[in-house]
Order: sequence, then C-alpha cells, then structure tokens
Amino acid sequence: MTETAGRRTRVVLVDDDPLVRAGLRMLLGGPDGVDVVAEGEDGDQAVELVGRHRPDVLLLDIRMSRVDGLSAARDVLATWPEAKVLVLTTFDADELVLGALRAGARGFVLKDTPPERLVAAVHEVASGDHALSPSVTALLVREVSGATAAPDDRGDRARAQLDRLTEREVEVARAVAQGGSNADISRELYLGVPTVKAHVSSILAKLGLTNRVQVALLVHDAEH
Repeated sequence: MTETAGRRTRVVLVDDDPLVRAGLRMLLGGPDGVDVVAEGEDGDQAVELVGRHRPDVLLLDIRMSRVDGLSAARDVLATWPEAKVLVLTTFDADELVLGALRAGARGFVLKDTPPERLVAAVHEVASGDHALSPSVTALLVREVSGATAAPDDRGDRARAQLDRLTEREVEVARAVAQGGSNADISRELYLGVPTVKAHVSSILAKLGLTNRVQVALLVHDAEH
C-alpha cells in the first residue's frame, strides 16, 4: 500500500554498503511517505526480512558479496510471490537489467537517479506498477524489437492502435515510452498525477495492454 491508501509505504532495504544504506535511509525517510522498516547487509538476508516485515517494497542492490540481487530476488519471489522488488544499482548493463526483470523485479533504477524519482519509483512499485528508468525502458524496447525498424505491417498495426486514443492519451503514451513516471509526465504535460494515472489506465484498457513497457514497445513500432 502507499501513503495515498492511508499509510506510508514500508520498505526493506538490502545493500552491502553501509554508507549507501545510510544515504538511502535518509533520502527515503523524509516527508514523502516512505519508511525504511528494516535493512539487510547482503542478499542472503532478503527472504527472512521480507517474511518478518512484509514490506510494500523490497529495495535490493543487484551486486552484493555473498548473494547477489538477482539470486535474492528469485529466492524472495519463490518464497513470497506477492513481494514487490525494486532493484537499485550503479550499473545498467544489459544482462543485469534483463536478468532482474526476468527474475520478477517490478522495477530497476540507477543509484544516480534523482531523489524525487527514486521516491516516486518506490511508490509506483508499491501501488503495483512497474518503475523503469528511461535507459531501462530503451533497453527493453531494443531487446524486444532488435533495435530495428518495425516491419511495415507491425508499424501499421501499431499506428492503427494509437489512432484509438485521444490526442492527450497519445501524448501520455509517448511520455511513457520515454520512461517517464506519473510524476514526470504530470510536470511535462501540466496535468495532475491522478489525471495521468487515469490516462495511463485508459491507454492500457483501450489497447489491451498490461504494463508500461508494452506501451513503450507499441509507440516504438508506430514511430519507427
């Protein structure tokens, strides 16, 4: 649950660098509706901490000395399938990103992500959404599309689908394809965050999609 649902978002933080944990605890523990309820110093503690505290989000470093974040994410989700994992790292290497998402992580953000974007990502994952930085969204589009132009028929189909959207929904879809969070899109298009959420929900429903990555792929196909 998130703060808007009646309480603050509860986070378990697992990172093997105590200075990073301290910095993240200070960053997240402000007035923005996030509480770090427990910390772990390596991935082998993740399953036990999630079971004990049942957080809204597990914030997990991908590179740790004993058990890495990929293995920890798999172990957590095998034990607690409802857990929501957000991976945090200094690296955006393709194999790490794709491995984390294939393991079931709901988001992947870099450690140099601006503080307000990291907080937004925590809330997005807690609410059941996916949180991906623009570079990660671009990577997924490249991985699925092969970094090539869409075949004519696929591009035509994608454009026909986008034609089902309102002009404003197309603007929101394009912003989603750039990796924008609801808060980012709100600022870019001068809309309230609830309005952005409503537009995203409408886009997914009209297009028969389930997540923002699929929206990004559709926009890619329509415009390439």
